[in-house]
Parts: sequence; C-alpha cells; structure tokens
Amino acid sequence: MAASSSSTSQPAGNVSDPSVAKGVLEPSLAGASPDEYTDFETAVHRVLLNLKAGDVITYGEVAAEAGYPGAARAVGSFLRKSSGYPWWRVIAASGRLVPHNEVVQRERLVSEGVTVENGKVLLR
Repeated sequence: MAASSSSTSQPAGNVSDPSVAKGVLEPSLAGASPDEYTDFETAVHRVLLNLKAGDVITYGEVAAEAGYPGAARAVGSFLRKSSGYPWWRVIAASGRLVPHNEVVQRERLVSEGVTVENGKVLLR
C-alpha cells in the first residue's frame, strides 16, 4: 500500500451531499450493492475498504492491489460513480489532489495527519 500518515484522492458520488461528504453512507456504486459488482469493482471495493485514516494510495496502486495493474483510470471512474468510499485517500501518482475537490480533500487528509503542500501530498 502507498504512504501512510507518517509520510504522506477522488470524490465519491455527490460530495455536496453531507452524508456522502462525511463518509457515512454504505459504500455503493451508482446505487448497486457490492454483491452486484463486477469482479473488477469487487476487487477495488475490497482495496478501498482496507484503507485506514492516514493511508494514502495512488489510483495505480489501487488497481495493482486489486489485481488489475494498469487500470488506474478505471479506479478513478469507479470512485466518480460511487459513494461511501474514502475517495480523499486516493491520489494521482504525482501526489496531486483531485481537481475541483482539492479543498475538501486537503482538509480530510490533513485531519488524518497527512502532509499536503502546494496541492500535493508529500510522498516518500
């Protein structure tokens, strides 16, 4: 897994919905329950649910850990269509925060002890 809070993401669903923004919803993909997911979606679901406060992982690392190396963009698509996952813990390989959600992502990461400077997570 990528860096954790000692060293060092993507909006899930409608981040303007307060329940989604606080991460209190049951994880789901476009209203489907996890038992309706494809093999890829199930694998990504498992990786994301194992992330703990302060963990930071890249889209590519999520894909690789899920058994689908090279599927970083598909992980981003999964997160865009989903709700209830810790999207703020998933970042670009460069450390860059999610465009248009940088403020929320930065606040969440910093609250978990992650160092963010100039719109990027400091990776080791």
